[in-house]
Amino acid sequence: GCTSSGGDLLSRFAEDGTRTDEFLRDFPLSVVLAGSDTTPAAITWFFYVLSSRPDVVDHIREELRLVRARRCEPGGEAFTLEELREMNYLHAAIAESLRLHPAVPLLPRVCAADDEMPDGTRVRRGWTVMYNSYAMGRAEAIWGKDCGEYRPERWLEVGVFQARSAFQYPVFHAGPRMCLGKEMAVIQMKAITASILEGLDMELAEPRGKHDLSISMRMEGGLPMRFRERRAP
Repeated sequence: GCTSSGGDLLSRFAEDGTRTDEFLRDFPLSVVLAGSDTTPAAITWFFYVLSSRPDVVDHIREELRLVRARRCEPGGEAFTLEELREMNYLHAAIAESLRLHPAVPLLPRVCAADDEMPDGTRVRRGWTVMYNSYAMGRAEAIWGKDCGEYRPERWLEVGVFQARSAFQYPVFHAGPRMCLGKEMAVIQMKAITASILEGLDMELAEPRGKHDLSISMRMEGGLPMRFRERRAP
């Protein structure tokens, strides 16, 4: 059987002793495959947003510079996990992009038992209920009159990222079946963005911005970009 003494989720499942080898094999595969379409869709829309917001790009680059400056031994190697977690503005910029362009815009759920919604609507066991994270991310009742505006600052309080309730911001879903790969997806997006923006300038090669709706909300035609090496400041 599979055993491990690590502190990650898979190790905890292995140490539990009740999981089969088949489950321990399939679980990480499911997590990786689930992110193979959603994370690329999310970062495509993020770079689309950044292409028209040089002010946000400048803020991100300044944060990268400050993180580099705090190193005891400055170097050009990749950012560490701890450094990526320190990037509050970049986190806010990503969260704001996901609010407007969630990777999974619609999600169905099957009712486990009869229930009543907050507005009094009754649902029955076995019914499929679907919520729209795309619409919720643009709802004025939740986000205010500037709900259609891309504004990373709405996620910051004294420069520190402040998460919102998953039930207001269901980009990674909410409740006991929240996306297990949430933290991994955000860290991946931070790492990719940091490595690109630190060394390259970018611009759109062709007009884009239409949605290609499927299970994930991809961009129709992809996102052709031009990159050029940044000159040292």
